[in-house]
Amino acid sequence: MVNEFDVDLGNGTILHTYDTGGTGPVVFWHHGTPNIGAPPSPLFPAAERLGLRWVSYDRPGYGGSSPRPGRDVASAASDVEKIADALEIERFAVYGHSGGGPHAFACAALLPERVSAMVGVASMAPYSDSWDWFAGMSAAGVGSLTAALAGREEKERYEATAEYDAEMFTPADHAALADDWKWLLDVVGPAIEGGPGALIDDDLAYVAPWGFQPSDVKAPVLLVHGGADRIAPVGHGEWLARQCATAELRVFPEDGHISVLRQGEAALEWLADRL
Repeated sequence: MVNEFDVDLGNGTILHTYDTGGTGPVVFWHHGTPNIGAPPSPLFPAAERLGLRWVSYDRPGYGGSSPRPGRDVASAASDVEKIADALEIERFAVYGHSGGGPHAFACAALLPERVSAMVGVASMAPYSDSWDWFAGMSAAGVGSLTAALAGREEKERYEATAEYDAEMFTPADHAALADDWKWLLDVVGPAIEGGPGALIDDDLAYVAPWGFQPSDVKAPVLLVHGGADRIAPVGHGEWLARQCATAELRVFPEDGHISVLRQGEAALEWLADRL
């Protein structure tokens, strides 16, 4: 069972929160773009076997959480801290997929006394023109994030006419979406029902300064990446691993952005060993 409730931030805004409950070590799930924040049910059996408790939330603007235009990646640390305080959770791990990876990094970098370990699956790296950040990215990804680099107005124009591009996913991704990771389709639909605002906020944040450096992270980090990823290409994982002295990188050459989630149980086992 997943309990859902709102955490009041005290300024007229809320964060819609999810909690599987229990007394075991806590893992905060950070969702991708565009998703709502429901914790990953395909990993529930592994989490139960390991005695882990999932806590997560809709990032601002998604699902039941209040919009916050102009938010940066670093703001996730403050949001998670408020949720942890409300639930009286002192220490926890963070686990992010795709666009959730940067937000997991924010918590690990900015809450060093509270984050014990981190997993980033198919995480994006901070934007930089000092290396080929777009190399290996699908045409849709390049178009979307190039528009974000041009600012909110251009990004809004892009999203007004953008269409789904199946080519951003590999055959292995499509197989996972049709089978063991079809759950992702359940968290995409509610995320886009209210329009593209939260997605736009996410993408603007990814290509702007994050508010910290991945090298600030001192906790153990496991990075899991598909070698065939067309959304956050493997070069992003390699860059993050070079920057973060505590990171271990596991690359699965045949996996894409979604199929690499099949390595999630092993990643949870890695986390449990450090909790």
